[in-house]
Parts: sequence; C-alpha cells; structure tokens
Amino acid sequence: MLTHIEIRDFTIIDHLDLELNHGMTVLTGETGAGKSILVDALGLVLGDRADSGVVRHGCERAEINAAFDVSGMAAAQAWLAEHELDADGECLLRRTITVEGRSKGYINGRAAPLQMLQELGEKLVDIHGQNEHQSLLKSDVQRQLLDDYAGHTALLAALEKTYKQWKSSGAELETLRRAAHDRESRLELLRYQAGELEALDLGEQEVSALEEEHARLANAGRLLETCQSALHSLYESDEGAVLTLLDKVLGEIEQLRAIDNRLAAACDLLNNALIQTGECANELRHYRESLELDPERLQWIEQRLDTIHQLARKHRIPPGELPALLARLSDELAAIEHSDARLGQLQNELDQIALAYREQARALGEGRSRAAGDLATRVTTAMQPLGLPNARFEIALHPLDDERFSPTGMERVEFLVSTNPGQPVKPLHKVASGGELSRISLAIQVITAHSSHIPSLIFDEVDTGIGGGVAETVGRQLRALGESHQVLCVTHLPQVAALGHHHLHVSKQTQHNSTTTGIRRLDDSARNEEIARMLGGVEITEQTRAHAREMIGRAGTSGKTPGPAGAKARRKTGSV
Repeated sequence: MLTHIEIRDFTIIDHLDLELNHGMTVLTGETGAGKSILVDALGLVLGDRADSGVVRHGCERAEINAAFDVSGMAAAQAWLAEHELDADGECLLRRTITVEGRSKGYINGRAAPLQMLQELGEKLVDIHGQNEHQSLLKSDVQRQLLDDYAGHTALLAALEKTYKQWKSSGAELETLRRAAHDRESRLELLRYQAGELEALDLGEQEVSALEEEHARLANAGRLLETCQSALHSLYESDEGAVLTLLDKVLGEIEQLRAIDNRLAAACDLLNNALIQTGECANELRHYRESLELDPERLQWIEQRLDTIHQLARKHRIPPGELPALLARLSDELAAIEHSDARLGQLQNELDQIALAYREQARALGEGRSRAAGDLATRVTTAMQPLGLPNARFEIALHPLDDERFSPTGMERVEFLVSTNPGQPVKPLHKVASGGELSRISLAIQVITAHSSHIPSLIFDEVDTGIGGGVAETVGRQLRALGESHQVLCVTHLPQVAALGHHHLHVSKQTQHNSTTTGIRRLDDSARNEEIARMLGGVEITEQTRAHAREMIGRAGTSGKTPGPAGAKARRKTGSV
C-alpha cells in the first residue's frame, strides 16, 4: 500500500508531502488546479518516461519519493528479494529528473534502471484512466485475473513444474540427437584419445614425484661430491676436522671452568655443538651411502616426462590434469556408446511428461472456461449501471498449437467487450473511449477485488462523461473497492466525492507572478463546503450545503471506514 509521497519542484508543485491511508481517498478541486499532477508524479516514480518539461521553472531538478508498505504483498516481496533489494516490509522509490533531461531511479536507496522501476511498479500500483498505465490491457494480466478469480494457483504451480521438466528433458534429447549425426567420428576420436591416456596410465601425483626423482638423479654426481667434501671437513680429516677442533676447545674451556664458573654457559653451548656436529656427520654418511648413479633410470624418467608433456600440450592442459581428462573422456565415450538406449529412454520419458502436461493443461483450460463464463456475466452486470446499459463483456480462450507448450497453459486469454447494441465484441485494447475503458476496468476490478494482488488502485477521472445516478453508482463501486484496497480517485463529481473515506482538496494559487499547486486534507466542515461547491458552483446556498451534508451522510451508511481517517498534507510556497 502507498503510505507516503513527497514531490519537489514538479511542474507547478514546489513541495508536497502526503501521507495516505487505506480505503477510498478522493481528490477534488477546480478545473485546471492540477488534480492529475499527483497521478502523473506517481507514474514517474513507477517508471514512466519523462523529459525536462516536468521540472518546475527556475529549478535544477524535480524529485519524487514514494513509500510503500509491502509486508502483505508476496509478489513484491519476492521481486525485491530476488534483486537483493528487500528492506523489512518497506519499499522506498525515488525518481529525479534534471532540467537537462537526465533521469535517475532508486529502489530502497540503490540506483535502479527504468525497467526495474516499471517491473516493480506493476506489482505495487494499478493506474486506471490513461491507456498507457492500463495493465489490464496486457494479455498476461488478463490471464492472471482469470486464474486468480478461478483459484488456479496450485494447478498453475503444478503445470509450471511439469513444463520445466518437459523443457529439460527436451533439451537433453535434442543434444543427444545432434550428437548422433557425428557419432561415429566422435567415437573414433574419443577411443583414440582415451586409449592414449589409458596406455600412459598416469597416477594422480605421479608427475610431481617423477620431477622430484629426475632432479635428484640428474644431479647425483654433484650431490655425492659435495656431501663427501662436507663429511671430510666435519669428521674424516686427519688434521683440522671440525669435530676434533670442537672437542679440543671444549676440553680447554672445561679446565678453565674450574677457575671461573661463569664459563659454564659457554661449555654447555660447545658441548651441544659437538653433539649436533656429530649427528650431522652421521646423517651425511647415511645420505652418501643411499645415493646412487642410475643412468638407465634417469633416461626412463626423462622419456616418460617427455611423453606426459607431449600429451598435455596436445590437449592444452597442465600435465597434472591428464587423469581427470581421461575420466571425462571415458564418461563421454560411455554416454555415446549407450546413447541409442538413452535416446529411447529419454524419448519415452518426454512422451510421459508431455502426456502429464496435456492432462494438467486440459484441467486448467476447463477451469478457465467455467470461470470465464461466470466472470463475464458478473462483469457485464457490473458494467451496465456505470453508464454502459448495453455493454457486454466476454472472455475468449484461444487454443495454442498442440505442440506449443507454455508454463501458463495451452490457451491465450483475451478480454472482449461491446458497448453498443448490435455491435460485435472486440478486444479490450480496441475500445475507443477512454472513459468507457476506465469504467469497464472499474467493473472488472470490483468483481475480481477478492483475488487481486495489487493493493493500490488509482482512478484518474473515471467518471468523465457521466452524471446523476450513474455517477453515484460509480462512487459506490469505488467505495466498495476501498473496503479491501487502497483507492485513490481523481474526480469532478460530487456524487463520487461524497462517497470517499478520505478527502483531499487540490488548489492553485497565483501571487506575485508565482503559481503554486497544493493539496490539503479536508475536515468534516471543509469537506461539506467542497461538496457544496461542486454541487452549486459559484454561489453556495444553505440548501446546497444541506444537500452536501445529506450526500456525505448517506455515504457513511454504505460501509465502514477502513484505517485511520483522513490524510496529512503539507505545502510550501514557491515561484514559477
């Protein structure tokens, strides 16, 4: 539900701040006061295109902010979560348009392209009265309205699941069929490549082990020579061996320790050095004995590494990935060798899934057919008191091609209408009169209100071209819709205005060559005066005021007032 809208420097509005409630809110005012400006601004924040002409004269940019409570709106919450824009049940939209014509949009503080604003906007608000805002003209929306009315949520979910299975199996089958065209050549190549890798019989860690052994064998002579020289210096030299020198020095220092015990630490260190040097000599001796020169082993390793690297270069992968490649090639080879059996199995699965889909789609189509007749009758009945006494509403179900599966069934839903006797029904989008289209939409919305997913409905001048009893009927339809939805209605008829739960007044002021438009909430007294003005024109008499009170009083008996009464409004003056 729309809870708040703030507008700055938009056309002739300098600053407007509105808090809106549940129920039916009417906007009234003199002709030319700018009653539809609020609707236009809301359309922009919901993704309508704009140009620099909407920026108030003398200002740098226009800005519109709108806040929505989406805590009870599953579709909007799912969309926000999918795009990682959810914010604990609240949705904040912002749109700016500069005097140069640049436009920016934001959702919950994050920049968003126009398309995202439009997608989200369709889940938040439905604007009636101007064809470019009419979601009801879209085929998908018409189908959704019918399915919601018929209670097809579970059936549609099951059908969509079956459709996804059919698509997945169909894609796999098509892949196998394409592969069958070059099956033999692919089999020959795979067998050759897999045979090479199998003959190589490369272990998982063999490459690193071979490279380590190769480095050791290739440098065996140097390792042996250096090891022998170190061992000679440490232990085997007759004169000047490190161990002999350390032992001599330790003995001399030990004698002096008896004189000065402060040499004890030095003695301990020398003793440790003597022990460590001895252990090092033993380790070098064992290492020298383990070294061996093996030219044949070295040659074999070099040849094997060369073969491994050649195959790795051939397949353009690191040598260590050759075992994994063999596993992949073997899997593909097995799949192709058994593809004939898999093709038959998959085709059988696809036939079974298609059969299940057709059964589900048939049940869905039958449900739509039953609901279409009932909904058409009820909408026809609801349209006739709205100044369309000869109107007729029908719903056509156009079958799709038998093989043309879709996630929403096998028929296209189309709303048809005839507003004149003797004329055939035509698609809703071809209805010539905007006023007629608005009233038809109103009738449909009232009938389907219990299943509508969009909580905020805006009707801009839906009462154009009607009056008297028809106007009151329109007002009562809107009020009834306001019992379960938020309804914002721009109207010039007192019969409609008197039936609102809340009343906002739009006025234009001109002062010192400056024109501003503002909106204020009307209390009971001011509301009575406004209805009287709408009834009586320039001269308002006591009789007119009494009539206005009577109309408002009758409206109060037509249903309870949803939510807190009224709406708050604040206006700041500015210049044009």
